[in-house]
Amino acid sequence: MDDDLAQRFEMERPRLRSIAARLVGAADADDAVQETWLRLARARAGEIENLPAWLTTVVSRVSLDRLRARRTRDRSWQVEPWRDEPVAEQADPAELVAQSDQVGVALQIVMETLSPAERIAFLLHDVFGQPFEEIAIVLDRSTDAARQLASRARRRVRGAPEPSRVGRQRQRRVVDAWLAAAQGGDFSGLLALLHDDAVLNADYGATTQRLEGAEVIVGQAMLAGRLAANSLLVLLDGRPGVAAMMHGRVVSLMAFDIIDDRILGLEVLADPDRLADVGIPGMT
Repeated sequence: MDDDLAQRFEMERPRLRSIAARLVGAADADDAVQETWLRLARARAGEIENLPAWLTTVVSRVSLDRLRARRTRDRSWQVEPWRDEPVAEQADPAELVAQSDQVGVALQIVMETLSPAERIAFLLHDVFGQPFEEIAIVLDRSTDAARQLASRARRRVRGAPEPSRVGRQRQRRVVDAWLAAAQGGDFSGLLALLHDDAVLNADYGATTQRLEGAEVIVGQAMLAGRLAANSLLVLLDGRPGVAAMMHGRVVSLMAFDIIDDRILGLEVLADPDRLADVGIPGMT
C-alpha cells in the first residue's frame, strides 16, 4: 500500500471510529476500524472511486457483523408465558443520540433492543446522514427495506407507538397464523405473512444459518411443520415468539419481528447446550 493511501486512511480514521463507536460501542470501535484498514490493504485500491464512501461501507459492514455475532452470543432468550397487555411507551431520547456526552444509560438500553440491521440503518441515516441507497448496500437489502428499518428503529428510540404494534393480541394473530400455516404445509399462507425482505438468523450451536428473502425462509419453515405442531406461544425478551417442545423439553425458540402485520425478521435458537436449562414458567 502506498503512503498516500495510508495518509488518506489516517485522515478518515477519526470519522470511522466515530461511526464504529456509535454502532458497536467505544470498546469495540478500534477493532472495527483496524479491520477496515486490513480490508483496505487487501483491496484493489486503484479501483476505489470514492474512498470515504468505501470506508464508510466497510466499517459499517464490519460493525454489522460484530453486532450480529454479539446478539447471537449474548442474547439472554428470557422466556415468559404470553400475555396480551399493551407494550408500554417510553420517554423520547432521540435528540440525545447525536451528542455522545449526553447519551444516558436509558438510551443505551433502548439502543440494545434494536436488531443489528435497525441499529445500522437508524444511526447511519439519522446521525451520520448517509443516504438510504448507501445504507441498503451495507445491509444487503433494498432501499425501501433500509428506510423501513430506520423508521421502525426511530419509533422505538423515541418511544412513539408503532402503527403495527397496537397490542399483543394483533401480534398473536400473526404468530398463530404462522404456526397454522407451517403445520398445514401452507406455502402461500406462510409467504403472505412474510415481508419480501425478511431475514432469518439461526443459531444451532456448532453452526449458524442466515436466510434472506420470503421464499427461502418459507422453504425452511415447510420442513419444520412437526415442530410447529408442538409449539407454544411465548415472549422472548419481550418479543413475540414460539417455543417448540418435544418430550417436555424446549428444543428450539423462535422470536418474531412484526411490522404492519407482516414478519420482517426471525431469530432461532436451537443450540442444545443453551436450551438445556430453558423452561417456561407455569407451562413446563
